[in-house]
Amino acid sequence: MKISTKGRYALRLMLDLATSDPNELVTIKSIAERQGISDKYLEQIIIVLSRAGFVKSTRGAQGGYRLTRPASEYTAGEILRQIEGSMVPVACMEDEPNRCPRSGQCATLDLYKEIEAAVRKVVDNITLADLAARQREKCMTTDILDFSI
Repeated sequence: MKISTKGRYALRLMLDLATSDPNELVTIKSIAERQGISDKYLEQIIIVLSRAGFVKSTRGAQGGYRLTRPASEYTAGEILRQIEGSMVPVACMEDEPNRCPRSGQCATLDLYKEIEAAVRKVVDNITLADLAARQREKCMTTDILDFSI
């Protein structure tokens, strides 16, 4: 399974909101600038996240976005599934029950199920708060090891 650009950007957008002051609204423009992503592209993503109830929007001159729940209550998996849809590694697994006429004797189907379970185990056990902590750690390490002259 390959995560699309849209999925990667959704995680970055949510991570940006998670690392922002929870009492302040964040504009798409400011996220776009920090993340180096087109604000038009982020607008498409934020609409999906807003409709899913992941973010709350406030209109107006002082408007913007914020998370609807604490960062610890979002998993990478739920964010990716909201944007990507199914995260199965092969098309034949998209239907449940599996409609492939060969599924009963398909040895590779078991492999694909194991791959899906492994991916699910990872993405469903990493929260937005975990990613925010990793980001803070990486930023501190980068700042410490900056040997520029």
